[in-house]
Amino acid sequence: MQGAIGFDNRLTRPARSTRIEPVCPSVVQRARSGNRRARAELLTRLADVWYRYCLSQLRDEHAARDAAQESATRFLAGFGRFKGDSRIETYAIGIAVNVCREHKRKRTHASDHDHEPPAPDTHRPDTRAQQREERDRITALIDRLPDRQREAVVLRYFEQLPLADVAESMGCALGTVKATLAHALRSLRKQWSQS
Repeated sequence: MQGAIGFDNRLTRPARSTRIEPVCPSVVQRARSGNRRARAELLTRLADVWYRYCLSQLRDEHAARDAAQESATRFLAGFGRFKGDSRIETYAIGIAVNVCREHKRKRTHASDHDHEPPAPDTHRPDTRAQQREERDRITALIDRLPDRQREAVVLRYFEQLPLADVAESMGCALGTVKATLAHALRSLRKQWSQS
């Protein structure tokens, strides 16, 4: 079923590539001048990015779809304020960062307890199963990171944003992102060796 602004059931499938592909500047220009097809193309190109990021932060498909939809709505509402100082992708992911932070705050106020991720199944003999087990283990470790560290790791290593774009998306200085990533990676290495 198609949503009000172009989202459909594709959002529940992971994209093949996690890298954010740059949007052609002419598409952004046409969208800024009110071209509906260009705006639809922007939404289509950004929908998977928003969903993947929201899912990585919220860990719930329904909440991630809602957050991605909210990101798209805010993107369209604020599109006129986009000055072009950064890439449109950076601007768009910054919106999703803020939406996810708001969802987490609401969830924290609504519920006092955290849900532990299920323990990975360690009785898988074949290589694919071992890879899946390691991925689950890494995901569980990333889930244990503080919110800011998890945001930085996801944006830098899963969405493959340049450090400057991560800083802009998170609303902090480049040095802060570097320090946050260093702390996160140190914590992940320590947890990996202990488990």
